[in-house]
Amino acid sequence: MHHDITPEEDRATLDVPRRILERSGFGAADPLFGADLNDAGDPEEARQTVASHASRLWTEAARTDVGTVDDRPLYWARLLLAARLRTWKPTFDLTEADRSGLLHLLETASRGITELVFPPGERLLRVVVTGFDPFRLDEDPACANPSGAAALDLNGWTFTVGERTAVVRTAVFPVRWSDFDAGLVEEALGRAYGEADAVLTLSRGRPDRFDLEVWNGVWRGGGTDNLGVARTGRALAADAPEWTRSSLPLDLIVDRVGGPVVINTEVTEVPAGAEEPVVRPQGPTEGSTARRGGGGDYLSNEIAYRNTLLRDRAGSSIPAGHVHLPRTDSIEEHAPVLARVREIVATVAAGVA
Repeated sequence: MHHDITPEEDRATLDVPRRILERSGFGAADPLFGADLNDAGDPEEARQTVASHASRLWTEAARTDVGTVDDRPLYWARLLLAARLRTWKPTFDLTEADRSGLLHLLETASRGITELVFPPGERLLRVVVTGFDPFRLDEDPACANPSGAAALDLNGWTFTVGERTAVVRTAVFPVRWSDFDAGLVEEALGRAYGEADAVLTLSRGRPDRFDLEVWNGVWRGGGTDNLGVARTGRALAADAPEWTRSSLPLDLIVDRVGGPVVINTEVTEVPAGAEEPVVRPQGPTEGSTARRGGGGDYLSNEIAYRNTLLRDRAGSSIPAGHVHLPRTDSIEEHAPVLARVREIVATVAAGVA
C-alpha cells in the first residue's frame, strides 16, 4: 500500500524549515532515525526505535539551558520523522494498525504527552501546562508559537510554594482537528484529574495582551488547521454542555502579575429561543447555544473546553483554564512573554497552596 505523506509533513521539506533545522542542530534527527529504523528487525524493535528517538526529540527541545527558546525545531523535526515512518518499507510484515500505533507513539512521546506523570510525595504540588505547535505556516513558514515555547521553557521547572514544592510537566498539542476528534486531549489530560493540582492550557492570541479566557464553547467555527482541514459544528456529542468555565484564580492573577493581563468574559451565543448569534460581553445567558468562547471557535477554545469538561466530569475543583499569550513576531520576543507565563503559573500554584 502506498503511504502518502500529509500536507503538513510535505511543508517540512521547504527551504525555511530546512534552514531552521540546520541552524538548531535538529537536522541530524531524521537521518539518524532513518538509519535505526532500517535496522529494526521486527515490530517490537521498531517500537523501541520510535519511542527512543521521539522521547529524545522532546528531551532535547525542552532543555532550558539554551538561551532563546525556539519551539520550531521540535515541530519540523517531528514532521520529518513522521514522514519517514509513514513511507518506511520494513523487511518484515507491518500491519496498518501497527504503523498507526508507531505514528501515534511518535506523536505522544515527542510532545511530552507520555511524560505527563509526576513523582509521588505529599509535599509536591503538581502543575500541568500545555501549548500548541506553530500554525498558519503557508502565510509564514518561519513562524513560531509562544505557547509551544512556554511549554518547552516550563517543563521540569520546580519552585517553592510555602511548605510545598511545585513541579511542572508540559506537553505541546498539534493544530489538527483530527487529533482532537481522536481523543488526544483526553488521552493526555485525563489522568491529570486525580494526579495534578492545576491544569493550564496556553495558546497564541492577540498582540500585546494576555487573555484569561473565562468561558469556553463547544462550537467549532470552521477554521482551517495545519492539514488544510476545516471543521464546523459541535466538538462533542449532544450530552456535552454548550459552555464550560475557567476555575483559575483570575483576580489573583491580574492582581499579582499586572501588565496587559485581561479577564475575558466575552462570548458569542445564540440565545434560547432565538436564531441569530449575539455577542455577550459578560458571558453566556441561560439556555443559550455556543458560537464562540472567550478564546474563539478554533482549537485553542476547544482545548480549553475539553480540559475544563474533563475537570467537571471528574468532579474535580482544581484550577483549570486557558490563557491566550500575546502574539509574537519572532522568537526574540519570546523572553518577556515566557517570564510573564512563569509568574502566572507561580500565582496559580500559590492559589492552590
